[in-house]
Amino acid sequence: MSDKIAELADALARDTIIAAEKLGDDELVNEIATVIGSSSPSTEEAFRTAARVRLAEARARQYLEKKLAGEQVAKPVDVSGDAEGTNIGGDH
Repeated sequence: MSDKIAELADALARDTIIAAEKLGDDELVNEIATVIGSSSPSTEEAFRTAARVRLAEARARQYLEKKLAGEQVAKPVDVSGDAEGTNIGGDH
């Protein structure tokens, strides 16, 4: 059942992100997650994870495309919380 939840949550995350872009609604993902969470917290978690992964991939892809096009882009900021050269403080 876990695979089915992840599959459904990912499909809904994809559709929600597309809708949010069309509507210009930055809060739509959170609103849909809240609707899901009222019935199924585990599905809400899967949805939020899928949305985060998809949004992160889109940001990384945009960055890569700009780099390949020779555009000047700001160096990404490491928000993992790790002290430089260590493996502590972040989500590992």
